Amino acid sequence: MAGVAEDAMKPEPAGSEAVLQRELAYYEDLYSTYGPGLFAQPAVVLFREYLARRILRATGVGHASRVLSIGCGIGDTELLLGPHVAHVTGVDLSPAAIAEARRAASARSITNVQFVAGSWQSAALGEQPFDAVVAIFFLHHLPDQDLAAFPIQLQRLLRPGGMFYALDPSARRLSGFLGKLLVPKLMEKYQTEDERQLLPRSTAGPFRAAGFETSTHWFDFASTPLAGLFPSWGAGYRLARVLDEALTRVPLLREWSSNFELIALQPEVK
Repeated sequence: MAGVAEDAMKPEPAGSEAVLQRELAYYEDLYSTYGPGLFAQPAVVLFREYLARRILRATGVGHASRVLSIGCGIGDTELLLGPHVAHVTGVDLSPAAIAEARRAASARSITNVQFVAGSWQSAALGEQPFDAVVAIFFLHHLPDQDLAAFPIQLQRLLRPGGMFYALDPSARRLSGFLGKLLVPKLMEKYQTEDERQLLPRSTAGPFRAAGFETSTHWFDFASTPLAGLFPSWGAGYRLARVLDEALTRVPLLREWSSNFELIALQPEVK
């Protein structure tokens, strides 16, 4: 009983730490149960392949480049980037995710991708800065104060002239409204209680304030949400991706897009 009493006397974690613990519990369950099977489905694989091509184009990394991925999950995007760069380091809070990522790397005999479990702020990432840092569906998990501080922390990880690439959900996304209306249970299953949607301009603001040159681009309307909700429907993803290429170029309409990219350039040292 003494142990129970002592636990009861411990204060509840507050702020960012409480969010961190809830997020970790959710993703430990995801990656140790249905997550790997879900991410191996055709539509999700097609999304990751498209995303990897988009990252390569946006960041300009090549065979001599070193890439860091924050919040890498099971490493499905990182393993696709590996053949195109010198080295990829993926870091994630979830030990279950990192174990699965390492298993996948070994199964594919990919040796230039390293996966590290733990917080990206304190993980052993080496002393050499990276040519590019990638964060896929990561920023929208950060509380406001952590998101505001992130660009300053990012500076030490990027070399001068290095690129940061993020993909996050838009606060105005039409798919989110329709999803909550039509498939609310699925929406709840695939979202944590602390994640939120972001606006491109306000998300880019702290990066500009920290000295980065930024740009934002609309990513899709239906293809990524469809891959999440109907992961086995590869043909549906392909069709939705073609439609998205057109819809995200239409003024005003594109403001209702599902996800947006943030690209930030660390200036060269003068």
